[in-house]
Amino acid sequence: MRHLLAALFSLCTMLTAEEAHIVVEAYSGKVLSGQNTSVKRPVASLTKMATAVVAVDWAKATGRDISTETIIVPGIATQLPTPSPIGLAPGDSLTLRDALYSALLQSDNIAALTIAHHVGTQLLAHRGKGGDPVLAFIAEMNHLAKDINANSTTFVNVHGLENGPKPGLSTAADMARLAIHTMRRNEINFIVSQKSRKVTVTGSGGARSFTLTNTNELIGEPGILGIKTGTTNAAGACLATCMERDPLVRTKPDGTKGATPRRLIVIVLDSPNRFDRTRTLIRAGWAAYDPWLDSGAPVKDAKREILSTPK
Repeated sequence: MRHLLAALFSLCTMLTAEEAHIVVEAYSGKVLSGQNTSVKRPVASLTKMATAVVAVDWAKATGRDISTETIIVPGIATQLPTPSPIGLAPGDSLTLRDALYSALLQSDNIAALTIAHHVGTQLLAHRGKGGDPVLAFIAEMNHLAKDINANSTTFVNVHGLENGPKPGLSTAADMARLAIHTMRRNEINFIVSQKSRKVTVTGSGGARSFTLTNTNELIGEPGILGIKTGTTNAAGACLATCMERDPLVRTKPDGTKGATPRRLIVIVLDSPNRFDRTRTLIRAGWAAYDPWLDSGAPVKDAKREILSTPK
């Protein structure tokens, strides 16, 4: 009974939740704006940021090259309710890098599942264990969440669809932590900054090529580095954005010059106009950050003013 009441409460929270957003300067962790930042809710394909981090970290740890590591679409791909934008079908093969491009630029759920199945299989083999490789991969996503202090986050799949018995839940604040962590990886930084990308898939009929177009309309605007769009009925329209400005060069008291890097992370959840809303929040974020920095970056209450994120 308690589990049923908890589930109903969670559902009611999702149905009545208003837009959530948070604006954070990534290097300092300074929170510049926020609304409903700790409300738990579905986050749709923003989930794929965690999928990408786990895959890229695995490749680095095992010495794999994402541009040559070949992965194969598993039979379970047919269980997903949405088709792949590049027509992925069981038995098709592509590189891990091209799968990341499809998952991150066009929110390809089958590509995300294929990544998880491949990496999860390798993880289980390395540990000498059997089991479901996708579940093993999801466990790594949840370990990642704990490692970056995203303690209100639970991942239940690798794509963000609400097609299981319960949805994955997170918060705007936790998604900001994940975005900061994600954009510390050069491989992902490069992928999500691309407006388009040609990828190749090999199937029974041979190789076929596709040109992917980034679903993030902000790509190409000054300073925008990417990150991830997401939309489901329960989550609404979501967007995680990273914008960078040139480092601020200032003269120190001893006469030497120092450079302060500047990067904004903006998370918008359940916003009917996520791109314009993000543009507005970016302008307001910089307008709040620069004076704060000029005044010596004062912090009165670190728990409220600084987003805790491991370096």
